Amino acid sequence: MQRGFAEIFSGQHMMRDGPIVVAGAGSIGCFVGGLLASAGRRVSFLARPRVIEEVERFGLALTSLEGSSWHVASRQVRLSEDPKILTDASVVLVTVKSADTADIADAIARCAPQDAVVVSLQNGVANAATLRDRLPGRKVLAAMVPFNVIAAGEGRFHRATSGDVVIERDAANHAARLSVPGLVMRPTDNIVGVQWGKLLVNLNNAINALSGLPLREQLGSRDWRRLFADQIAEGLMAVRADGIKPISPTPVPPGWTAHLLRLPDALFKIALAPAMKIDPQARSSMWEDLERRRRTEIDYLQGVVTEIAARRGLKTPLSRRIVALIRAAEAKGEGSPRLSVAQIRSGVAKR
Repeated sequence: MQRGFAEIFSGQHMMRDGPIVVAGAGSIGCFVGGLLASAGRRVSFLARPRVIEEVERFGLALTSLEGSSWHVASRQVRLSEDPKILTDASVVLVTVKSADTADIADAIARCAPQDAVVVSLQNGVANAATLRDRLPGRKVLAAMVPFNVIAAGEGRFHRATSGDVVIERDAANHAARLSVPGLVMRPTDNIVGVQWGKLLVNLNNAINALSGLPLREQLGSRDWRRLFADQIAEGLMAVRADGIKPISPTPVPPGWTAHLLRLPDALFKIALAPAMKIDPQARSSMWEDLERRRRTEIDYLQGVVTEIAARRGLKTPLSRRIVALIRAAEAKGEGSPRLSVAQIRSGVAKR
């Protein structure tokens, strides 16, 4: 056991000599890449000009819900918007939005070494499959990131929720090889179940984006929790109809989550709140996308539920309603519409 711990946190137990390249350095990418760099790993960022300018000017100031902090000077990482930065990669951590997966896969195919290991640190359930389809013969590992990261500007990135990254187990033990202090990656033999479990939890991303409320405040309200519970119930129905057995990213089994969310506030605080460590100002990544006038990942969350439902002849009116509201907010381009529970439920049959 002591040897395993040493391997996890030793910079000597590494892949082929070559940097870890974060492909699509946004909030998650900057946080994960920054922690790797702070532990002495060679890290490169393939990023947009805005991110490059910010990191070059301020470096990376990383903080966590638990109170930890790290600082990475700009000289400790390489930064480029040119995919040629992938040329000497030993590992590529893919952190782009789901809609950009095919494009980043093509860039990896053109520029990265054939033996570079590709790890998908993305939301959704289909990104690793897309990467494998476009990168035949290459090693692609799926993973699940449980935490949320807030981009506060001037190189500051705050991990506002907790949890360890879960990564597909492989013979080379990349979970241990990519773990550093502050960033533990745990291997799993059922990454598909883990990803579907996370998708169910991530159905709250859109609800939070529509509300505009901090996550802790939203989940502290029984009306909002009931809405989330109804959304999970629809998602779970669709997932099970497709023969999928999701694994919850929390200690609560998927089948129990909706029931516990519907509890009165006092009982909820006893039953579930202790397992939900959330910064007071944390909001979902979809809320941030709306605020920054960016395309959201609604098609890869509620959109997946409605697609399964259409194939299986199921009714998912709440999922369809939320997809429509998010698309309307994207088109309007004014950030979160700050809707109430009643406004979101409008036109949806009561359960």
